[in-house]
This record gives sequence, C-alpha cells and structure tokens, in this order.
Amino acid sequence: MPQMIPAPRLLALAALATLSCAIGGCVSVKAPDKPIDINLNVTIRQEVLVRLERDVETLINQNPEAFPQPQQPR
Repeated sequence: MPQMIPAPRLLALAALATLSCAIGGCVSVKAPDKPIDINLNVTIRQEVLVRLERDVETLINQNPEAFPQPQQPR
C-alpha cells in the first residue's frame, strides 16, 4: 500500500513545483538587430534545359530542310 504524503510536505512540494515552473517558463521575444537573411540557393538547371529543348524543337519545326529527319523503318 502506498504511503501518504503529509499535508505540509505536499503543500511545500506544490509551491516548489509552481515556483520552478514560473521561473523556468520565462520566454523573451526580441527583434533581431540585423535583418533576417534567407539564402535561397536553388538549382534551375532543369528549367533552363526544358526551355532550350523547346526552343530547339521550334527551330527544327520552322526549318525542316536544315534538319532532315531520319526515315522510320517500315
């Protein structure tokens, strides 16, 4: 059977827990002195290749005599 904690000791423990939560839970919000720098290093290689491929396809379609297509086997 568990032992009962005496009332004065229980009250002291509750006060200590409340005091430690009040001291430990202090949050301070302060604006930074310098502006926030977000570095967005992204690779756009795929987009450039797609655009280049579309440009080449348009160029080939506009000048079919300059870019003869191989004959498909029948």
